[in-house]
Amino acid sequence: MLKGDLVRLRALEPEDAEMIHPWLSDPEVGQWMNNSHPRSLAQVRKRAEERPVNSYELVVLGIETVADGRLIGIVDLRDAEPEVGNAELDIYIGDAEYRNGGGYGTEALRLMCRYGFNSMRLHMITLWVVAENERARHVYRKVGFSEDGRHREAFVAMDGERHDMILMSMLKGELKS
Repeated sequence: MLKGDLVRLRALEPEDAEMIHPWLSDPEVGQWMNNSHPRSLAQVRKRAEERPVNSYELVVLGIETVADGRLIGIVDLRDAEPEVGNAELDIYIGDAEYRNGGGYGTEALRLMCRYGFNSMRLHMITLWVVAENERARHVYRKVGFSEDGRHREAFVAMDGERHDMILMSMLKGELKS
């Protein structure tokens, strides 16, 4: 378990499906994600029960508040390659109460990057973000990610509109506290 002042990161449990399910139908959460098809609670439970064990290639952790142990989001490092020391990061805060400026996502991001660089011995962490998602881009820059490039019209929103994706990366030693 990785712990900060506001959040701790922990392995997800099958019973977390009940908390996660409503997030997947929240338009604010789904706006910038590739989750365009509705999922039933049974489907979310099944996925949670069949989730692979965390490994070097894929580490998926729940973001839980320190104050009351409430699950508020998910962060992962995936497609990790030990030969080159790279992995891709995904994060979202599903609980609306914790999305707006409280520092929960920022701290979770820092904890996961620190874990990637220190425990997994990664050299680079990358992520993709929709260009119009300025709130996320601000947080990523704040913790040390740099914008590396643009993939034009690579994201299709739920309304069918296309958006550019921004590739961001952070090298070991660039994490800002």
